[in-house]
Amino acid sequence: MAVVKQIMKRCSGLRSNKNKNNQLQCGGVGGGGTGEIPVDVPKGHFVVYVSENRSRYIVPLTVLTSPEFQILLQLAEEEFGFSHHMGLTIPCEEQVFQSLTSMLL
Repeated sequence: MAVVKQIMKRCSGLRSNKNKNNQLQCGGVGGGGTGEIPVDVPKGHFVVYVSENRSRYIVPLTVLTSPEFQILLQLAEEEFGFSHHMGLTIPCEEQVFQSLTSMLL
């Protein structure tokens, strides 16, 4: 968790420079690690599940180039490995994930 908080500190200045029209979408149907193609995921986006509650978020592919988001992906790899069958799950608190990604968008 300390790593995620460090990430938040590093990108806290990004928020003022970002377009406020870019927002995450939470919820939705389809997918869930079942091999189905989610019907509600627009082109150029992907689904992640966050925290123990596995809240579902639709995230733009553009966040993949962010070093901060890449650290979250490394945490997911360390926690779940590559053979995790429940979709891409980010092991951090939902509020922290929302704050971080809102700064990146």
